[in-house]
Amino acid sequence: MTEDRNRPIGVFDSGLGGLTVLRALHRRLPCEDLVYFGDTARVPYGTKGARTVRDFARQDAGLLVGLGVKLVVVACNTASAFALDHLQQILPVPVLGVIEPGVDAALRASRGGPVGVIGTPGTIGSGRYQEGLAQGLPGLPGLSPDRILVGECPLLVPLVEAGWVEHPATDMILETYLEPLRTGGVDTLILGCTHYPLLKGQIARHMGPDVALVDSAESLALAAETLLADLDLRRRDGLTGGERPSGSLEFHLSDIPWKFAEIGARFLGKPITDVRTVSLEEMEAAGRL
Repeated sequence: MTEDRNRPIGVFDSGLGGLTVLRALHRRLPCEDLVYFGDTARVPYGTKGARTVRDFARQDAGLLVGLGVKLVVVACNTASAFALDHLQQILPVPVLGVIEPGVDAALRASRGGPVGVIGTPGTIGSGRYQEGLAQGLPGLPGLSPDRILVGECPLLVPLVEAGWVEHPATDMILETYLEPLRTGGVDTLILGCTHYPLLKGQIARHMGPDVALVDSAESLALAAETLLADLDLRRRDGLTGGERPSGSLEFHLSDIPWKFAEIGARFLGKPITDVRTVSLEEMEAAGRL
């Protein structure tokens, strides 16, 4: 069991947005070793079909399992929507997705008004957030359909990756995307994409101070902490004040994108070094695990 506790946590995303989840995990579980895989050669997943996303997610998760992780964190809303159930059935380690933690946080935060969700077309089109909010969770009753408002925001991911977080064009696009949710009276808004925490300040300005924002990265990190504790898989030195000051961060990408160091540091909040690239052949082999 001690050996299992000392294995790393694996995190994957279609690209670099999942680095916000890695950052939240590292902050919440600083003694845990973390392994990140970004499928940057095939990003984005948000505009692809369900079968393609499921195949890619199986390869991503298989790669992490091959690296000896104790938990797979799906830091991609689209992959969570289309592939989480499949991964939970076939993988030999626990798998945690981003949608249920976000739904849980939103149901707890709502004060009785409508709840909104923004995300990529794939995430919104899957209906998984809508289903989760309607069904509810143990101890948290679901919402009626008229209290669930959603918005597809396809332009936000490329704007964030281009570094246009404070650009007037991004502000104008946010105004267009968010206006129906604001006028619809939502009191809680789920940021249903791991890129969106970088726009949290701007989104808060547009939605106003009375709207609670649910950060998908923070919600997922909290859920991972709880799951590790429940399964007795959390590192002991993270609980007893041992000598280990900080866990390691390991990075794998299927391609090194243009301006990767700049973009990655923006998402993670610190420089990224020692990145290993993974070939398509390795990915296909990992999917057969």
